[in-house]
Amino acid sequence: MPFATTKDHVQLYYEEAGDGTPLLLLHEFAADYASFEPQMRYFARGHRCITYSARGYTPSHVPDNDADYDYQHMRDDAIAILDHLRIAAAHFVGSSMGAYSALQVALSVPSRVLSLTLSGIGSGFEAERLDDYRARCRAEADEFERGGASEITKLAGLTPARIPFLVKDPRGFRDFHDALGEHDANGSARTMRNFQGARPPLSAFADAISALTLPTLIMVGDEDDACIEPSLFLKRRIASSGLAMFPKSGHALNLEEPALFNATLEKFLALAEAGRWGPRDPRSVRE
Repeated sequence: MPFATTKDHVQLYYEEAGDGTPLLLLHEFAADYASFEPQMRYFARGHRCITYSARGYTPSHVPDNDADYDYQHMRDDAIAILDHLRIAAAHFVGSSMGAYSALQVALSVPSRVLSLTLSGIGSGFEAERLDDYRARCRAEADEFERGGASEITKLAGLTPARIPFLVKDPRGFRDFHDALGEHDANGSARTMRNFQGARPPLSAFADAISALTLPTLIMVGDEDDACIEPSLFLKRRIASSGLAMFPKSGHALNLEEPALFNATLEKFLALAEAGRWGPRDPRSVRE
């Protein structure tokens, strides 16, 4: 099994397929490397696609200490994958937790990022809801430790933003739900407590986000209530960004709407690679 080693000696399992410009896929909290299979199969036809399981998600290593799960570790893990594979820069495609990490790489070392795709990003964004969001994350982490995999699927698998997936594609949702039930409860608890529940909100990086010039695609489902406002926040601040809102859709867009996700991403990558995804024309901004 292929593994990359991080600076703090965590082993990260990864898979790759295809040749061409690198495409790095970063999964969400309720998923792992395998959740990007619809994208690996499609984009490997023209790109070198890499997906990996974050720390705490088997077959990657599950560190024992809470301090090993903060957002800086998750950011640096993505860079470690590139370093291990000797990739200078890649297109970053992140979902939710993975989108946050992709954005952090772009803010920290933009030279490693060819473009940014941010799907379902920003839960816990609103300042007035942040404390409640963090408290809920801590409570869910405790439940994961007490109840194991069954609590993970109950609390993380049936959130309101996942109901559209269940409604439109019960068979696909069942596969997602079954895979979630295989997660390591301790790894999920530490990730929920220290990454999800402790990371700074996007608003803490407002100035740095406004300075980004990378081609950026933001995708959000119109029934993913927690991520609509943060997606608009990013759209308003990143001059080189575009926003795609998927109708009647929830959180896990790459699984819930794989054909639309792939088509939207494919067009974006083609324009970005051609140098045709530039900043917004100032004349289009309403004063």
